[in-house]
Amino acid sequence: MLKAILFDMDGVIIDSEPLHCKAFQKAMKQFGLDLSKEYCYQFIGNTDRYMVDVLVKDFNLPNTSEEVIRTKQEVLNQLELEERYPAVPYVVDLIKNLSKHPIKLAIASSSPMEQIERTAKDLSLTSYFHEYVSGMDLKHSKPAPDIFLKAASLLGVSPDECLVIEDSFNGVTAAKAAGMTCVGYYNENSGNQDLSGADIIIEGFDEITFSFLKNVYLRSHGEPVTIATTARLIIREMSVEDIVSMYHIYQQPEVREFVDDIDDYLQEEIEKHKAYIKNVYNFYGYGFWGIFSRETGELIGRCGIQNSEINGRFEIELGYLLNIDHWGYGYALECTKSVLEYAFYELQIPRIVAVIDKKNSRSAKVAMHVGMKFDAEIYHKGRNCDLYVIENPNIE
Repeated sequence: MLKAILFDMDGVIIDSEPLHCKAFQKAMKQFGLDLSKEYCYQFIGNTDRYMVDVLVKDFNLPNTSEEVIRTKQEVLNQLELEERYPAVPYVVDLIKNLSKHPIKLAIASSSPMEQIERTAKDLSLTSYFHEYVSGMDLKHSKPAPDIFLKAASLLGVSPDECLVIEDSFNGVTAAKAAGMTCVGYYNENSGNQDLSGADIIIEGFDEITFSFLKNVYLRSHGEPVTIATTARLIIREMSVEDIVSMYHIYQQPEVREFVDDIDDYLQEEIEKHKAYIKNVYNFYGYGFWGIFSRETGELIGRCGIQNSEINGRFEIELGYLLNIDHWGYGYALECTKSVLEYAFYELQIPRIVAVIDKKNSRSAKVAMHVGMKFDAEIYHKGRNCDLYVIENPNIE
C-alpha cells in the first residue's frame, strides 16, 4: 500500500539547478577555472560535497574541498538574494492536494537542511511535509539509496510503501536502489538526464493527481488498478490470473456472437494479456477492464475503451461483454456509465464511440441509455453496424 511520497527539491519543487550551476561557475572563476554547464549538470542529484571532491581531483586543485564549498555557498547566497528560486509550475498545488489524502510527505534533497527548510517556508509548504532529509547529513549521496531509506525510516514506513519524484539520473537510481517506485520528472532546466530507470516519466505536474500516483505505484508492484466502484460492481484492471475466468465467459456462444478477436486457446489468451498489461494498461492508462461482483468477487465480464480505426478515422471505442447469467439485470448500463465517467473526468477524452452490430439490439439500447447518439451506418470487420457517438460534456 502506498503510504508515503518523497519529493526531491532541486528541479522538482524549485527550479534551482540553473542558479546552482551559475554559482559554481562564478565561484570556480576565483580558482582559475571555467566550468561548462555540462560539467555541472552531470552532478545533479548529488551533494555539493560529492561534486567538489570530484572537481578538486579532476582539476588537481591545490585548494581543499571546504574552501571550494565555502566560496560556492557565498556566491550562491548572493545570487539567491538577487534572483530567488521559482517554484516548478503546479507542484505546490499538487503537494497541497496530496496532503488531503492519508499519506505522509517528505522532502529528500541533496541540499543543506537550512536550504530545504527555507524553501519550504518561502513556498508556504511547511505544514504539508512530515519530514525533511538532507543528503549533506549522510555518508553516501545519491545514487546511493541512503537518503530515501533515511526518509522512510523517519516516516515510519517501509521502502516498498514509498513513491519518489525525481528529476535526475542519480535520484532515479537512488530511488530504485532503495526499492521504491519512482516517477521521473523531465525538467528541461535539469540538463540531459537519463530517467529511463523510472517507472514512468512525466513532463509536468498540471494533470498529476493522487489517483495517478497511486496507479503508478500499484502498477510498479504488479497490482491491478481499480477504475471504479459502483453499487454492485468493481471495475479494475485484469491480472493474468483473471484470464482463466474470462476465458470461460469467452466460450459462451451468446457472448462470442458479437465479439471479435477471441482466441480458442487459453494459453494464447494468457500470452496476449501479458503483452496487453505492459503495452496498453501501462502506456495508455486505459484498455479493457474486468467487471467483478462486489458481493462475491466473481469476474462477470469486461468493459473499457480502446484505440480503434473506425470508418477511416482513429477513435476511442467503448465496449463491454458480460457472462450470459448477468444479462438483463442492468449490469451493462452500470459498467458503461462508470467507464464513460472515468474516461471523461479522469482521462479527459473528448469523444467516445461504440460500434454495434445491427442485430445486437441489447447493446444499442445500452448505448442510447448512457447518452450516445446514432451517427452512421458502417461496415466494420465484416459486419453491418451502427456507429454511436458521445462527446465529453466537460470539454468545449
